[in-house]
Amino acid sequence: MTQNDDKMNDDTMNDDTIIAAKKTAHGLLHSLAQGADIKDAYHADAHLWASHPFNKLQGHDAIKDVWSQLRTALPDMERRDSIFTGGFSKPDARMDDALTGRVLIATMGHYQGTFTHDLCGIPATNGVVTIRSCEVHHIVDDKIAHSYMMIDLLDLMRQAHVWPIAPSLGAEGAWQPPFGGAGIRLDQQDSAAGARAFNTVIEMHNALLTFDGKSLDSMQHGAYWGEAFLWYGPAGIGTTRGMDGFRAHHQIPFLTGFPDRRGAGHYIRIGDGNFVVTGGWPSVTGTHVGEWLGLPATGTHVEMRVMDFYHLVDGKIIENWVPIDILYILYQMGFDVFARLRHLRGDPKRDL
Repeated sequence: MTQNDDKMNDDTMNDDTIIAAKKTAHGLLHSLAQGADIKDAYHADAHLWASHPFNKLQGHDAIKDVWSQLRTALPDMERRDSIFTGGFSKPDARMDDALTGRVLIATMGHYQGTFTHDLCGIPATNGVVTIRSCEVHHIVDDKIAHSYMMIDLLDLMRQAHVWPIAPSLGAEGAWQPPFGGAGIRLDQQDSAAGARAFNTVIEMHNALLTFDGKSLDSMQHGAYWGEAFLWYGPAGIGTTRGMDGFRAHHQIPFLTGFPDRRGAGHYIRIGDGNFVVTGGWPSVTGTHVGEWLGLPATGTHVEMRVMDFYHLVDGKIIENWVPIDILYILYQMGFDVFARLRHLRGDPKRDL
């Protein structure tokens, strides 16, 4: 047997490991959405990093509370996956070596159901809603050891007609699944193609850092995007199309608000076929020195929790879904959206 044969066998075994983990995670997550016992899905000392106001949690009781709140709000809740992929996380020099090589499953989709009970102070509509959720799960011995969940509660506020901030510059609405319907990859794994796609994405990330502080043309990242790519931003920013839309509705406002933004590292770096996922907790840091989302500069240094789901075709990024914990950024800037909701619903603060 040649050295190449050994490598092919190793690659096949590694891909088989990820396929098995994807199927395990798929079963666990769909069972949780249907009300399964947390103990059957999570290790006893598991960690959950969820978007604001849930934040960092550990152990069965704390994690159960998050899932119970979702199930109570949407008692007929269904999980609708649009992307379901995975891989061994690639190294990031900015992060602890222990994060490298973890089996991570990444998903993008919605929890859909009838919104019959308030969720985090967001008033129930008694109608159907779709709650965006982008997730990363670390699978160890057929259970979840770590979860990262970006639940777009600001978009739920939009659906409940209690929008609390300035109108989005991009288009708001449901995120579309990947073009061609290729996002659910339970029975397939292509780590070799994923590595090539991952390298393209990292080269694009590096090109973003070439900004000279004056002209957007100094950034050379445009070469990595398809001509009419779709950038699906979180509620508060919205969806854009093509480089002109991306610049106008997201990039220029973001650079105006946070001109000193810096990458902070990724806990997930995976590639599978034409899909790549990265994410950090935080992923980006910056100082709020210019207007952003309609809010004047606060001078606050903030951490930004971000995930990126990329879909590439012919070596170009044609779709990018970008959950960002907008509510946590606003909270750091001194704007507690949930306190504002309580005030608007008749429960204002009555003391400093």
